[in-house]
Amino acid sequence: MGFYTDRIVPHLVDASCGMSLTEASRRRVCAGLHGRVVEIGFGSGLNVPFYPDAVMSVSAVEPADVAWRLAQKRVAHSDIPVERSGLDGQALPFPDDTFDTALSTWTMCTIPDAGAALRELRRVLTPDGTLHFVEHGLAPHANVRRWQRRFEPIQKAVAGGCHLTRDIPALVRAGGFEIGELDTFYEKGAPKIMGALSLGVAEPAGR
Repeated sequence: MGFYTDRIVPHLVDASCGMSLTEASRRRVCAGLHGRVVEIGFGSGLNVPFYPDAVMSVSAVEPADVAWRLAQKRVAHSDIPVERSGLDGQALPFPDDTFDTALSTWTMCTIPDAGAALRELRRVLTPDGTLHFVEHGLAPHANVRRWQRRFEPIQKAVAGGCHLTRDIPALVRAGGFEIGELDTFYEKGAPKIMGALSLGVAEPAGR
């Protein structure tokens, strides 16, 4: 990674995604996590305070050293063991059927090959495992989508490759999941072009 992406972007993400307006969505998406959890795009550990007691352990996948350092205070205060266990969500270093639940929050917008990451999550989840996700992406309204397409090149440049127009539910399904629960809405207090969220729970298809 370059200096800006590796050193600056983690601080920007920690500040922007750490705002109080995301807390309700983090609490919702973490509900139901249990057992062994893999979290891709762990970042600075903003989800750690919302892990339920049913979680036994968390394997954190995070490429940026700066983000992992920013996470240390949250990890240290957690009663749930959290270990940095991988650097690339597109190539997870775990055997098949390792995890009971998986978590992805505001990650699929930036990861270069979101489809590969989803296929990897499907592989490492147990057959009855679940993926919990909340992601921003393609807005449900055409006028907002037009502005998303106009602003996306700037967003990608300043936010480490973050896309505004990825169709999250379609990506999840194409990655081999069946979505059982899905809520699409605009995050209150966020600009609509950045706050069009998909929050849901999905199961590996055909397993």
